[in-house]
Amino acid sequence: MDLAGETNSLISTVASFSSSSSSVSSIDTSLDCDSPRGGDVDHELLHTAVSPSVSVSISSSSSASIQRVLSLIRSKDLDSRLFAAKEIRRLTKTSHRCRRHFSQAVEPLVSMLRFDSPESHHEAALLALLNLAVKDEKNKVSIIEAGALEPIINFLQSNSPTLQEYASASLLTLSASANNKPIIGANGVIPLLVKVIKHGSPQAKADAVMALSNLSTLPDNLSMILATKPLSPILNLLKSSKKSSKTSEKCCSLIESLIVSGEDARTGLVSDEGGVLAVVEVLENGSLQAREHAVGVLLTLCQSDRSKYREPILREGVIPGLLELTVQGTSKSRTKAQRLLCLLRDSESPRSEVQPDTIENIVSSLISHIDGDDQSGKAKKMLAEMVQVSMEKSLRHLQERASTLVRP
Repeated sequence: MDLAGETNSLISTVASFSSSSSSVSSIDTSLDCDSPRGGDVDHELLHTAVSPSVSVSISSSSSASIQRVLSLIRSKDLDSRLFAAKEIRRLTKTSHRCRRHFSQAVEPLVSMLRFDSPESHHEAALLALLNLAVKDEKNKVSIIEAGALEPIINFLQSNSPTLQEYASASLLTLSASANNKPIIGANGVIPLLVKVIKHGSPQAKADAVMALSNLSTLPDNLSMILATKPLSPILNLLKSSKKSSKTSEKCCSLIESLIVSGEDARTGLVSDEGGVLAVVEVLENGSLQAREHAVGVLLTLCQSDRSKYREPILREGVIPGLLELTVQGTSKSRTKAQRLLCLLRDSESPRSEVQPDTIENIVSSLISHIDGDDQSGKAKKMLAEMVQVSMEKSLRHLQERASTLVRP
């Protein structure tokens, strides 16, 4: 059978495989972002719950379909390769099992990126590789080893917004691999990602900042990020993003890393109009993880130079959000919020640890710094809730202690 006939025959057989193959996607619990893009799924992290009763099996006919797709992706006929790339993208969209079976397609797909061929061929190959890499460490490493980084870097600088978006998404997913981080950083990607954050489309900017966040966990990469002076574009992206989004979370994560590393970043944050306010807004409205990064940013500022940064933080109405964190935040957020409240009070010698029965006094000295009745009222309400929680915890502690003293 010729390639055209094989392609037509494959359309029907691969369709049956698609309908019979169960969708499986593991939940990513790492701190790195690893998310498919290009319209395949929602633009937040993919979390798919699968019933334990669902079984995944590959029938003999489905296995034959896979082999046919693999045969087409290796062919010399460009149209057949385009069809195969689209099928691989479709079949690996939500199925981890399919990603494993199509791992052999990595090299021919990477070779498609190098061809002087229509943009549609590059897009199809990029999207297929992107889906192969999602939640699959082996494929992430294989894609880099096959030489995909060079063409992806070229696409990142493309005049085509679509190719630039797909390249940013690819780097986001590939950079979630610890093995890939030093390779990606060493190939000049970091300044290009910062450029995308400045001038790219909204989706490219979001993916670029998350890719930078992934890369920043490696000290050498963080040094290269600092050298590009990325604070201003990251703050601009944070200001324009929904504060509860993954983009805002990763912006705050990066900002926290930057200000820990140098005084220039700390000064830049405070001197940027609306910079501290954007962080405070994340502290109030972000995800739990984002709020943890946001309070970390403000605490780092105040710890580095209390006399310099205390007033700029207080001016942005941070007290209500901090009070809420002491009640509703993560364990780290609650500790950081209490320490920051201690640093923000009038005393020049704040305690290193805040005792539960001193929180009210600290907050009382801070409420006077809040402008407006609404802000003051909100702060007092948060204080009342915090005191109530503290009293309930104290009461439970007393009851538990009393029960241990009861004699039969």
